[in-house]
Amino acid sequence: MHFPDDLYYTREHEWLRLSSDGEGIVGITDYAQSQLGDIVYVDIPTVGQTLEAGAVFGSVEAVKTVSDLYLPVSATILEKNPLLDTQPEKVNQDPYGEGWMIRIRILDPSQVSQLLRADAYQTLIA
Repeated sequence: MHFPDDLYYTREHEWLRLSSDGEGIVGITDYAQSQLGDIVYVDIPTVGQTLEAGAVFGSVEAVKTVSDLYLPVSATILEKNPLLDTQPEKVNQDPYGEGWMIRIRILDPSQVSQLLRADAYQTLIA
């Protein structure tokens, strides 16, 4: 499995990629998509909302299960990945690229320091 070093990770298996403008991109990890199996639907009804860290921002449906998606930091949901409306399998195929879930505006950048780096996340799932 692949865990890019430039990302931050949560214990709930989401990742966060920071951008220099106070925004970020959120998705689920390679480990999470492999545990879920074939993803058939991604539901993100929270675009435009401001949520606290740890809040559920949507769900992902696989063939045999539905799993909640948790926000890594307090943020406003700016956009969901439109590609996932018609191609949810992108989450399985490219979880850190075309399979991203949401773009956010981070409200409290200090919360990022509470997230895991790649080596700590790998230890968590080992």
